[in-house]
Amino acid sequence: MSQSTRPVTAPLPIVPVELLKRFHVHERHDSRLKACARLLQVLWLTDHKIPTGYHQGRNGPRRLGSRLSITAAQAGRNFLSPDLANLAQHVVAYQEPGAFIDAGRVFANALGSTGLSINVMGMLALDLGLAARVLCQLFPELNIASVDHIRFEHSPGRSDPTLTGDRSAFDVCAFVNRRQGRSAKTKPAVIAFEFKYTESLHDSAACAPGHYDDLAEASGLFKDPQHAALRVNPLQQLFREHLLAQATVMRGDWPEAIFVSIAPAAHDHAQRQADLYTAFLNPPTDGQVPYRHITLEAFVTALHFAGASNAAQALFERYLDWGRIDRAVAQAIHKRVEKWTPVPKPAPLQLVDQQAA
Repeated sequence: MSQSTRPVTAPLPIVPVELLKRFHVHERHDSRLKACARLLQVLWLTDHKIPTGYHQGRNGPRRLGSRLSITAAQAGRNFLSPDLANLAQHVVAYQEPGAFIDAGRVFANALGSTGLSINVMGMLALDLGLAARVLCQLFPELNIASVDHIRFEHSPGRSDPTLTGDRSAFDVCAFVNRRQGRSAKTKPAVIAFEFKYTESLHDSAACAPGHYDDLAEASGLFKDPQHAALRVNPLQQLFREHLLAQATVMRGDWPEAIFVSIAPAAHDHAQRQADLYTAFLNPPTDGQVPYRHITLEAFVTALHFAGASNAAQALFERYLDWGRIDRAVAQAIHKRVEKWTPVPKPAPLQLVDQQAA
């Protein structure tokens, strides 16, 4: 896979405003990551001759380069292939009762995490053999034999008081079969994913008091299950979804599960969130749901080594080619510097011997 030689840990640039304005992606409140990602999306859309559209703001519509035109959105051009666009249509049409999937974001917002999750996991849903190979690389400890199916925006029970009693759901759930030792027997398990691309970790309300307290205590997941930090941003979403997976196992719906967050390596807030959340967890024991964080880059690499190098390259170019942003920023900076003629150096001073004169 031909990828950028840019170090994964290198910081993203602050994109010059004039460059963002040129492509209609200057949003005043964007983080450094979001500005870079928004620019990358409009460059990708331009490459593929996908027309961009408008955002309906308080003062009327305004051009937004990271949003697809109505025609392009309806044609499914937010997705990497017609098969994935068709899958996205089915995800929206057959969403679970109680789910809320914003179709406008799915089909028109190039930055949306739902679109990302379908582009990333959809190719696995359409090829379960590929899914098994990729997930085996990402989770070797699970010893995955096969993948039965993959579901999007899935909850074992929204607002169910025997679970978390809220509307939490996982972006994607992969239902797999694990090998049992050296025998031919397998055991079902679930890998539950939460995806982030550029989304803030502070855009959800804090957990309401009540049912979480008893469930957190009974789960055994946490060193201090009553700690207030677990119930507010930036940890509360991981806390709620981890509890949902654990409650589903405790109720007997899932024999076992693992809860996974996934984000680009450049999303340093997501990485810090994962590290902080992990610090609150006990080492998992039998019957408990472990938590892991992986990077989107790790998924793309696993996809490449699973034999889908073209798909891996497509994902990389769409979501992770920060080297392209570096080059665009370098060109913009170069244009800022005016060309000037160096001031000629003055002639050296001549000392005059007055007596000789």
